[in-house]
Amino acid sequence: MSGALLLTRSDVAALLDLDTCISAVEAAFRLHGEGQATTGVLGIHVEGGGFHIKAGTLRLSRPYFAAKTNANFPNNPARGLPTIQGVIVLADAEVGTPLALLDSMEITTLRTGAASAVAAKFLARADARTVGLIGCGNQGWVQLRALCRVRPIRAAHVYDRDRGRADELARVLGPELGLTIDVAASPAAAARNRDIVVTCTSSDRPILGKGDVAPGTFIAAVGADNPEKQEIAPALLAASRVVVDVLDQAATMGDLHHAIAAGVMSRSDVAAELGQIVAGRAPKGGRQSPDEVIVFDSTGMALQDVAAAAAVYERAQAAGRGTPVQLAG
Repeated sequence: MSGALLLTRSDVAALLDLDTCISAVEAAFRLHGEGQATTGVLGIHVEGGGFHIKAGTLRLSRPYFAAKTNANFPNNPARGLPTIQGVIVLADAEVGTPLALLDSMEITTLRTGAASAVAAKFLARADARTVGLIGCGNQGWVQLRALCRVRPIRAAHVYDRDRGRADELARVLGPELGLTIDVAASPAAAARNRDIVVTCTSSDRPILGKGDVAPGTFIAAVGADNPEKQEIAPALLAASRVVVDVLDQAATMGDLHHAIAAGVMSRSDVAAELGQIVAGRAPKGGRQSPDEVIVFDSTGMALQDVAAAAAVYERAQAAGRGTPVQLAG
């Protein structure tokens, strides 16, 4: 094929499976931890939502650059529209040639779940068998599927403010994943005494506090991807070992941002970036005891998008899928 490839959401869904995405995201974190990658983010807020641009470079089978522009409008479902919409531009990082234009929705959903799976692989207890899932939208489904790839999960307790969404997830994913799934009455009830807890909501205030999780819990805090969002109370973060995807991002837009603003944490209190742990360059950044609570503040690293987009592009080339477009014509 000549020219750049236009890859729709259905193309991406056909070409990228969750296991491939988890492997790609783990590789991205490792390269980041080894200092072999660059990444950055720009956020623009508008009434009712906002846009962010996340960009980065990775040397995989070739040097790749990708920039993702995503719109995030939490009230869109009431309008019959997706909360998140956007595109990814993939380019050759040596000469700058555009290689592909991809719909970002499928990649964003899968790579976010994949990041939690990578974090759980390195930070959750090896015997973790129970999950508390708070937020049962599309991301919740991917999170639970991804965690089952890396830990021997046997049961889940799920909560959503829309009880119907929680019931539907339990009805479908229970048999699919071979789990016992119960619907909880509150976020705290979903999280209580679970080995792993995932928060993937659009909340702008804490939904979990210091007394809501048991010793040894691993928490993947996924929802706070802009400065207005918040899921984890500052007191819970301050009492936990905190690992972030990108420190600069987490300190300005993640749950860490709110803990710093509350005066209970500073950047220096963060144990490590996940990439340092994956790369084996933060020996004291990971789990130090079975009883400590670890929070992964997941704000969404651009390198996850680069790795996933590159995997889709290479598969599209091999399969002859996508629509070639001559952007320079």
